[in-house]
Amino acid sequence: MTAEVPLPTGFKIGHWTDADAHTGCTVVIPPPGTRGAVDIRGGGTGTREIETLSPLANAEGPTAVLLTGGSAFGLAAADGVGRWLEERGLGHPTPAGVVPLVPAAVIFDLTEGDPGRRPGPGEGYAACENATAVVPERGPVGAGAGAAVGKVLGREQSTRAGMGYAATALADGTVLATLAVANAFGDVIAHDGTLLGGPHDERGQMFRTADAMRRLPAPPVTPGGNTTLACVFTDASLDKRRCAIVARMASAGIARAVDPAYTPLDGDVVFCLASGSEPPPAAGLEATWTLTVLGAVAATLTAEAIRDAVSQTDRGTRP
Repeated sequence: MTAEVPLPTGFKIGHWTDADAHTGCTVVIPPPGTRGAVDIRGGGTGTREIETLSPLANAEGPTAVLLTGGSAFGLAAADGVGRWLEERGLGHPTPAGVVPLVPAAVIFDLTEGDPGRRPGPGEGYAACENATAVVPERGPVGAGAGAAVGKVLGREQSTRAGMGYAATALADGTVLATLAVANAFGDVIAHDGTLLGGPHDERGQMFRTADAMRRLPAPPVTPGGNTTLACVFTDASLDKRRCAIVARMASAGIARAVDPAYTPLDGDVVFCLASGSEPPPAAGLEATWTLTVLGAVAATLTAEAIRDAVSQTDRGTRP
């Protein structure tokens, strides 16, 4: 698994970043006809148009996916993404013209910088203008500009995080990639179980959130404002139902890299987008095996991208 594997063909990623206010947004623009689904595990999500990715919705997939800072205010950036897409004739066809479908999910970063400055329509449009088909910039950029992890004692004693990316190519040439924003309440855990990011004590030493929680009689700070967001995208041929299965399996990557995960204080969301033009494989053992491989690899990539979000920022340092 490496960040140097190119994006799946046809996908573009764009960031808009306000480095002074520590906020931003990131757009994933897939090829037309891409299918998509979402898996939601967190108890405190902030989202928009998520229902369009439901297996029961008539649309097969999104026109773009937006990850953004600014909490609920940042969802307004999707208006700018929609305008950019409409200008280029991209969207769900209707008798009145195309209507872009832009599912979006947010992180809470309002206390990191200036709470009055957050992504809006102009910033979402700018992220689209910046979109390219190359390996994206990582670290404190885009939706990860104001991210931090290990916030049991508050943001002041947490670890800076940001945007991460991981990708791989399978034996048959299929490419999978994951873009992730790490803004979790819990810690980010390395492959070997050591801490990549977590809370700091008065001496500046990191410690494990799960250990501290057992000793705390009450919350030491007002909790809230935590989220891990991920978008898995691939050139595999998957229908909407299979995208949902991959998204669900990919969510396991959050639990591998974040501890604790899926808490009532987190808004964990995982998208899955698939652009393959071939018909999905028919049901049977081979199709089930292929889907299982894709989901397993997606979970590994999600964990890797979350770790990359910390490693590409100021590893082990406070905000």
